[in-house]
Amino acid sequence: MSAGIRDIMAASSLPVLVDCDDGYGDVKNVARTVAGYEAMGVSAIFMEDQRAPKRCGHMAGKDVIEADAMAAKLRAAADARRGAEFFIIARTDARAVHGLDDALRRAEMYLKAGADGLFIEAPQSVEELARIGRAFAGVPQLANMVEGGGRTPVLPPDELYRLGFAMVAYPTTLIFRVARAIEGALADLKAARPAGKNDAVDFETFKDIVSLARWAEVERRSAASGK
Repeated sequence: MSAGIRDIMAASSLPVLVDCDDGYGDVKNVARTVAGYEAMGVSAIFMEDQRAPKRCGHMAGKDVIEADAMAAKLRAAADARRGAEFFIIARTDARAVHGLDDALRRAEMYLKAGADGLFIEAPQSVEELARIGRAFAGVPQLANMVEGGGRTPVLPPDELYRLGFAMVAYPTTLIFRVARAIEGALADLKAARPAGKNDAVDFETFKDIVSLARWAEVERRSAASGK
């Protein structure tokens, strides 16, 4: 996980939000996780109250730990960070398990325990999104837009902002399209036909995407300085 995060951070100057699951254990593990991510330069994390075995937030069969246990983890996370700018988002999956009222109750507890923002997972209607937004007006909140069959209505960013959400996650948007592109290209190859040109970038564009000219310049400067 850490190696992948470092690669992402090296490729972009944007702030990085990391999904740290349940903190990877008890309060000691949570404290170590937060310290490690903060030292890496991660800007924010979100941590959830799901019980193992964990599932995607939009799948059936989830369970959640006791709210007090999650609050203890959040206190450990807040205590472990060195700078107030390291942002901690508390995620609850209680909507699917105990209903929206319990999810809202937990969210209030998690804020009091030290969370800076909230992620109430898998509300099932626009009305529920609006209720969440109203309940925690002024608190940075994250909405999760799972395209292609998620439980939450997929809304445009401006409407989510109007409902009270300052952050939006799109966990399936890229990977679903990548999967379709891979399937299509492999089907073309299996059928012994050329893959569609309109489905791919050309070689020059790809070289720009991977910053090949920048690396070629590194080679050029290094060779020149050695003469």
